[in-house]
Amino acid sequence: MSRPWTSDLGDGTYRNPVLNADWSDPDVIRVGDDFYLTASSFGRSPGLPLLHSRDLVNWTAVGHALDRLGPADDFAAPRHDRGVWAPSLRHHGGRFWIFWGDPDHGIQQINADRIEGPWSSPHLLKAGKGLIDACPLWDEETGEAYLVHAWAKSRSGVKNRLTGHRMSPDGRCLLDDGATLVDADRIPGWFTLEGPKLYRRDDYFWIFAPAGGVETGWQGAFRSRDFLGPYEERVVLAQGRTDVNGPHQGGWVHTSEGEDWFLHFQARGAYGRVVHLQPMRWDAEGWPVIGDEGEPVPRHTKPVTPAQPVAAPAVDDDFPGGRPGTQWQWTANPRPGWTTRHGADGLRLACVRTAYEHDLRLLPNILVQRLPAEEFTVAVDLALDSGEPGAKAGLAVVGDAFNWIGLAVAADGTPRLVHRFAEGVAAHERDAAGSRASPAGRAGLRVEVTAGARCRFFADTGDGFRPSGQVFAATPWRWVGALLGLFATAPAGTGPAGTARFTAFRVTGPNPPQKCTTRHDPSHPHHQTEKSRR
Repeated sequence: MSRPWTSDLGDGTYRNPVLNADWSDPDVIRVGDDFYLTASSFGRSPGLPLLHSRDLVNWTAVGHALDRLGPADDFAAPRHDRGVWAPSLRHHGGRFWIFWGDPDHGIQQINADRIEGPWSSPHLLKAGKGLIDACPLWDEETGEAYLVHAWAKSRSGVKNRLTGHRMSPDGRCLLDDGATLVDADRIPGWFTLEGPKLYRRDDYFWIFAPAGGVETGWQGAFRSRDFLGPYEERVVLAQGRTDVNGPHQGGWVHTSEGEDWFLHFQARGAYGRVVHLQPMRWDAEGWPVIGDEGEPVPRHTKPVTPAQPVAAPAVDDDFPGGRPGTQWQWTANPRPGWTTRHGADGLRLACVRTAYEHDLRLLPNILVQRLPAEEFTVAVDLALDSGEPGAKAGLAVVGDAFNWIGLAVAADGTPRLVHRFAEGVAAHERDAAGSRASPAGRAGLRVEVTAGARCRFFADTGDGFRPSGQVFAATPWRWVGALLGLFATAPAGTGPAGTARFTAFRVTGPNPPQKCTTRHDPSHPHHQTEKSRR
């Protein structure tokens, strides 16, 4: 298995980003010698991805904590700017906990004995509009529990402030009506304060929270002797002289060797929000100093941990047993019948009948994964088994605009290679290149992605790969980077419309191929889940 991106340079140092894909709004914890990370998943299903590492540099996928999003009716269709926003991951009382804010419904919580689950059903802790970025704190010395959250102005009319509550130790209810802990309208120059993470250190309550906007902001730190404040503030990480724009929103973690590190994102357009790892120390006044004196580092010595094999979240897939790997999500809650014939290798998607087959952005039945690097090539083999005119399947790059190449059944029932696209303002796809016959309904599909997320599509229908259409510049959705997608559809109607079989999904990149090692320690169960199937 090849890797398009590796952060570990093999000489005791790493380069940023350590996760060069859209792991938006990351939060991280340590449990023993293990580190765990979760991230926003918005309207995709399953939600709340879970990653594991033993050195904060090499990460593998564990799975997802949220099987389906609710309410079910809200997520039956794509909702790319809704759902799971900025989760917080914690370990308390022998259990893992995740809190998040759904901007349209409120603050929710799930928990589990083991990171692999099973996770509890979501519990609505605080109902309301615009409640986002929730983070709990259990004070191990006093036994008290707290919660802090931010606000989305689009739903509540409120922003730029952080609200705090006392919480029951079981995480099931809030014990007061809440109080404003930080009102950034009162801090000169601060705006869009959000994403708080709550900690306790040296008799202080600490809130790490970003401000200034996703593309252009900075990371702030706030401290107070009392949970209700008043809080002092300081900017602890900003772009400065670097090319890392808007470095903020993430989590602080303290290692078993006594080191402090901070993981945060950088917004990179179509690539989404990639994750950087910064060294962190405390100055003489007790304030955190992140990166190189408050500026992001491009390269640094790795954390002090036992040597670990080079690893990255999986991107390739042979779909063993006919099931997609943990890197894949649907663009909405899945329905029975979207995948068929489990047991054989290769992914077999039903050509789902829909009135929206002309616009991939409206389809819930697209299987997607993140763009895995700045430059890479993705390839997959497709066989379309359908005689239904208009049935189609393909490989797509989907965002506010989309582009796909694949097979479609012509009016005479024969399969043809097609290449189609839609601009961000277009409501209907159109041809990106002329079609051609596809003997036996098979094709090799390929997309080459270069800097700036510029995509060139290729296809092989039996006479070698040939380029198709113009170069397409991928675009993000709101809050979400562009996605690689596999899909199969058919025009509205009744009865089965055939299937599409995808095999040998491969991603390669400009870096030398790395051996894929999924078992750092054969006795440790987390490293045996990279190829597990939902």
